[in-house]
Amino acid sequence: MAFTLNSTLGELLDNPQAKAVLDAQLPGVSTHPMVAMARGMTLNMILSMPQAAQLGLTKEKAEALLAEVNKRV
Repeated sequence: MAFTLNSTLGELLDNPQAKAVLDAQLPGVSTHPMVAMARGMTLNMILSMPQAAQLGLTKEKAEALLAEVNKRV
């Protein structure tokens, strides 16, 4: 199964390879205090929040992350 912008953060974090890519590209994302609240949100939902921009997460960066994740899974 390929990950997309409609995948939830929880689905990505539950996959060891995907989690490794997320942590490498967005340091601290898996241990962020609000990660439990965001686990059920899709990447599209997260991208619509102002906090995503504060973390440096743009749609382009999310798509690049997903491409890397999908290569490794």
